[in-house]
Amino acid sequence: MNEALKPFVTTIDHVGIAVADLDAAIAFYAETFGLEATHTETNHDQGVREAMLHAPGDHDGPAIQLLAPLYPDSTIAKFLDNRGPGLQQLAYRVSNVEEAMAALKAKGLRVIYDTPRPGTAGSRVNFVHPKDAGGVLIELVEPAKTSGDAEG
Repeated sequence: MNEALKPFVTTIDHVGIAVADLDAAIAFYAETFGLEATHTETNHDQGVREAMLHAPGDHDGPAIQLLAPLYPDSTIAKFLDNRGPGLQQLAYRVSNVEEAMAALKAKGLRVIYDTPRPGTAGSRVNFVHPKDAGGVLIELVEPAKTSGDAEG
């Protein structure tokens, strides 16, 4: 059994969903499922406007991340062009993204970036190639270091 990430995974951080219109998607999830937008930001490095949505009263638990393209050539724009809106990634919260990357590489898995990239709310992230993860884009999220609990 491959337990490369067992020492590093602390929880499911979020499920990423590609959307064409961020504001309309936030409204849909709020009105339909009662989810609350707990964080929004623009990530120019990844070419997205994004929002983290949580169940009421559970702002530190697993989230839904809505991702809308900033640019027509961004990864999310290409995803929407090829597949339409929908599930784009599954993210695991890890205690140390570099050590998690090294453990995966030692098992022969590919990560998308050589070094972690800036993620939501000051987190550091990398991705496991979907061809090495059963067709699922896996994100590794190391939350920002803060004095309190970090949101991923």
